[in-house]
Amino acid sequence: MCADTTDTNTPDYKATLALPETNFPMRAGLPKREPDWLKRWQEIDVYGKLRAKAEGSDRQPFTLHDGPPYANGHLHIGHALNKTLKDFIVRSQQMMGRDARYVPGWDCHGLPIEWKIEEKYRAKGQDKDEVDVVDFRQECRKFAEGWIDIQREEFKRLGITGNWDDPYLTMDYHAERVIAEEFQKFLMSGVLYQGSKPVMWSPVEKTALAEAEVEYHDRQTDAIWVKFRVGGIAGSDALVDHMIAEVGEDAYQAEVQSLTTDCHDAYVVIWTTTPWTIPQNRAVCFNPEIKYGVYEILDTPDECWAVKEEKYILADDLAAATFQRARLEPHMVRRLRDAPPVLLECMTLAHPFEGAPEAGGEWNFTVPMLPGDHVTADAGTGFVHTAPSHGDDDYAIGVKHGLTMTYNIMDDSSFRPDLPFFGGLRVYDEKGKPGKANKAVIEKLVELHGLLARQRLTISDAHSWRSKAPVIRLNRPQWFAAIDRTVGDGHDTYGKTIRERALTSIDELVTWTPQTGRNRLYSMIEARPDWVLSRQRAWGVPLTCFTRKGVQPDEDGYLLQDEAVNARILEAFEAEGADAWYKHGAKERFLGNDYDPAEWEQVFDVLDVWFDSGSTHAFVLRDRADGSKDGIADLYLEGTDQHRGWFHSSMLQACGTLGRAPYRAVVTHGFTLDEKGNKMSKSVGNTVAPEDVTKQYGADILRLWVAQSDYTADLRIGAEILKGVADSYRRLRNTMRYLLGAVSHFTEDQRVATEDMPELEQYILHRVAELDRVVRDGYTKYDFQGVFQQVFNFCTIELSAFYFDVRKDALYCDGDTARRRAARTVMDVLFHRLTTWLAPILVFTMEEVWLERFPGDGSSIHLQDIPETPADWRNDALAQKWQMVRRARRAVTAALEVQRTDKVIGASLEAAPVVHVSDPAMLAELRSVAFDDVCITSNVTLTDAPAPDDAFRVTDVPEVAVVFAKATGEKCQRCWRILPDVGTHTHPATCARCDEALS
Repeated sequence: MCADTTDTNTPDYKATLALPETNFPMRAGLPKREPDWLKRWQEIDVYGKLRAKAEGSDRQPFTLHDGPPYANGHLHIGHALNKTLKDFIVRSQQMMGRDARYVPGWDCHGLPIEWKIEEKYRAKGQDKDEVDVVDFRQECRKFAEGWIDIQREEFKRLGITGNWDDPYLTMDYHAERVIAEEFQKFLMSGVLYQGSKPVMWSPVEKTALAEAEVEYHDRQTDAIWVKFRVGGIAGSDALVDHMIAEVGEDAYQAEVQSLTTDCHDAYVVIWTTTPWTIPQNRAVCFNPEIKYGVYEILDTPDECWAVKEEKYILADDLAAATFQRARLEPHMVRRLRDAPPVLLECMTLAHPFEGAPEAGGEWNFTVPMLPGDHVTADAGTGFVHTAPSHGDDDYAIGVKHGLTMTYNIMDDSSFRPDLPFFGGLRVYDEKGKPGKANKAVIEKLVELHGLLARQRLTISDAHSWRSKAPVIRLNRPQWFAAIDRTVGDGHDTYGKTIRERALTSIDELVTWTPQTGRNRLYSMIEARPDWVLSRQRAWGVPLTCFTRKGVQPDEDGYLLQDEAVNARILEAFEAEGADAWYKHGAKERFLGNDYDPAEWEQVFDVLDVWFDSGSTHAFVLRDRADGSKDGIADLYLEGTDQHRGWFHSSMLQACGTLGRAPYRAVVTHGFTLDEKGNKMSKSVGNTVAPEDVTKQYGADILRLWVAQSDYTADLRIGAEILKGVADSYRRLRNTMRYLLGAVSHFTEDQRVATEDMPELEQYILHRVAELDRVVRDGYTKYDFQGVFQQVFNFCTIELSAFYFDVRKDALYCDGDTARRRAARTVMDVLFHRLTTWLAPILVFTMEEVWLERFPGDGSSIHLQDIPETPADWRNDALAQKWQMVRRARRAVTAALEVQRTDKVIGASLEAAPVVHVSDPAMLAELRSVAFDDVCITSNVTLTDAPAPDDAFRVTDVPEVAVVFAKATGEKCQRCWRILPDVGTHTHPATCARCDEALS
């Protein structure tokens, strides 16, 4: 007879259960606790121990070369994303058996720092140009040093590993020496030249800018339609041939005469959004593929700049819009005839300011009409005003046709003082606001009857990303690296020119993640002009070269190319830094006794900072002991904007000195946006600061956000998103807490061999083996989202909701059984796998988990490798069987959930369902396992009998139907199963299993 389970004399068996034991807290408290782990890692020197561990081993080096952040402000969320991704890679590569080195670095030279120091002078009413340049440079150096210290601590707070005690700095003396040396290679190999062509110029900062230093913003401007009078039409064979083809030999002469008459004193109309460039006009371009016409003005309204009986030549597709802008109704205009391209090429024009009183003949020259493929019929008039000093297309046309280069615009964007009408007027003032230049040019055009129409509109235009002020295209003497000139350095394996080497490297030597990165950089380098190396500033590495007085830049002997001079410069830079170039007597010191200083000019422009960072492969990868053996990085990783920045400049620089790309792989991440997908802006107030996230949630939550995101696209972050990340973290933390409790006091002598384990444990080991390959492949491919999602699903779906749930009874209630020992053996395996799989992502939490179990003084999860997986863990046949078992289980648990919802039962152990299985193979497999344990019921009846119509079914498991039945018997007061034998054993109110455990 069963014992009365309500008997108050029944013993309390809770103390006899093997309940989990752990002090691991459910609440993480990461913001307060993470700094302690950081301190501990520093004290035990985890990074140093890993390097020592690799010495003399067969570990293959892995070098992720750090793209240097700029040392001038607190970190933003983009910095956190970038460094966290790098940390995932370094840590995962290390734990997969590589010697993963990471040397963080900083970009220290350049305009932003110089600008800050200048602002300090301006605030005091001082002139920066009156300060000794070496003293000024020292102030810049101190400014950078201060921010490096701040940013270093901010990066470390995010859990980023690396050689923080010895980072690389572009302003270190050795780095400045190597940058100068890399420049000298350009000098000696023949790719360096001084030229005069349009560059991106900042009137506010008074320096040239690289494309990577420019961003595009909307600004308002005046668009104008300007009349260029036809000054003459010179006959040509092409025009004659065209007319013969049109009207025949008998009529062509009359037709040519008619055409020239109709076009005599007509006007070619151009359109531009830069009125200030009109004084620099030297040609007008047309496209032979566009159809043009001659239009006559029949009448004009009041207040109109068009003149009755004047004739205008325009692209037919743009004529109507032009006349509408000029306030001319359709009936006021008639089309006289075609203006064929062969005619246009015969024309010469007069500049709109030609013959202007008091102009002193400044614009009394012929303006040619020139064909150009860059002219389109998308907007404007079909004619493009050409100022060779102020645009790439204009410059190319100017070079091709020998047009005059103008120098009307000064460094501050003012017209040269002696330019008639406009001298001294600025395009932009010192704050980047529009000056008076545009207005003055427009007013002069109106005065001289040269304007047809004007319009105020908004355009997207280039701005300096530092000062946020507009930039202009301005011709200035600059130093260039010719990317299509043969490089005389002997590194011709991948091409003879910088462009050839770069394009070959992109396709043959570099792996791209995502692949779109290849296409972007390839198209940029394929179409890019020569590299502008020079900047007109003070804080940077100077262009260490000399030019001969009295010799033109395109003549032999202009540049001094002498290895002995170069060596003296490098020796000084190594000892004193680049300041040596600016010290008194530097010219005489470097030229030595071989050259007369009076015959040579010392160049004081500084190198583009992208040349600095592009050279880092030489003084980091090549020169450092913890660099790369062959000077090539395994990986560069930066944001997608660096296709025009660091990826680009590093490629060009290395192709000019190494003959190939300095990296084997490139990974690109997107930008950070707010939760609505908007760009972050301080003025809008939608920024998320890394410091704020770590204070509220902890750095691991920020790192987990990165891991859960698809970094190859733009990433969103905000309060709600972080709440979701924190919820995922809590679920994962609970899994690790359960594991810690399950393996408490587990010892090696309790370990069970795989072949001696129950099938369920063998199945879990199979899944571990499968997942281990997924994790390693994911980390190898830098697919962190895929790695985390797979591990997270394994923890929550396969472990917490299945395996842990099923084996909880055995772990708590079994005695020292083989089943319990096998389960704890698997739990130990899971502990080691999960902690190492997740350590690269959740660096603090996995350290906490590890130290909870292994609290030794020098212990750290980050000194471990991911354990190797035995081949015999893979068992595909067994996995197929247990996937079938789990499908059947899902049907049973769904049926029981209905009864629980209807309050028929409170727990699944109150049930003993009848399970009808129509598939004989499935039925056989279910009968071969303890299916009641799997379903966590007190009993299960398996049958092949046809199921009644009202049996419970789930759609995706058609082979199984469930008929609910309550368990019969009494409730075991130790394991809570309801079984007929409860109360018939030695220990009161227990089942046979629990009675045996108690015995």
